[in-house]
Amino acid sequence: MVKSVAVILAGCGVYDGTEIHEASAVMVHLSRAGAEVNFFAPNIEQMHVVNHTSGSATDEKRNVLVESARIARGKIRDLSELRAAEFHGLIIPGGFGAAKNLSSWAVEGKDCTIQKLVENTIKEFHAAKKPVGLCCISPVLAAKIIPGCELTVGYDTECEKWPYAGTAATVKDLGCKHVNKNVHEAHVDVKNKLVTTSAFMCNAPVHEVYDGIGAMIIEVLKLA
Repeated sequence: MVKSVAVILAGCGVYDGTEIHEASAVMVHLSRAGAEVNFFAPNIEQMHVVNHTSGSATDEKRNVLVESARIARGKIRDLSELRAAEFHGLIIPGGFGAAKNLSSWAVEGKDCTIQKLVENTIKEFHAAKKPVGLCCISPVLAAKIIPGCELTVGYDTECEKWPYAGTAATVKDLGCKHVNKNVHEAHVDVKNKLVTTSAFMCNAPVHEVYDGIGAMIIEVLKLA
């Protein structure tokens, strides 16, 4: 049986949207596994637009769905059309878009709100006992939505390799269990059918990030 997986994107580009290499890794590993990939994004304005050469915000306005279509090669649907009953699993890649467009984590941290369609979608998959795969910063979405869940954003001790390790402490503050995992590994919360991997939360070569996302995809499809 071909497994159909929904993938939610948050724009195009690491600083204000979906991390492109992570999205590509998700696509490659799902394709290699013979799964059907279906892209969705919320039809909303981005929090802001960042010049990726300077890292500075600009005065531009961009739409999350329109920008996400760049990654999806045009084959993408409004998130409002996503129904968990039609799919075997859900994947949300990382990038600052997950923390800026899919939620307000980048500004408000643990006090953030989750974009309503994103929140409802994750809750719908969870209630249906269908697997959800999250990488990089996107596991914080589960930390806000699924009480007491287990997840990884890498390691909880900050160093050159793990510059965003402080996120693990915030996850713990939300009452969730953080599990230290290396970049090529994924953690499986069997009870909640939640699979997470650190991706670019780690200062690692891109092939190691691809390997970790591959491990996440394998586990999601096992649970589907």
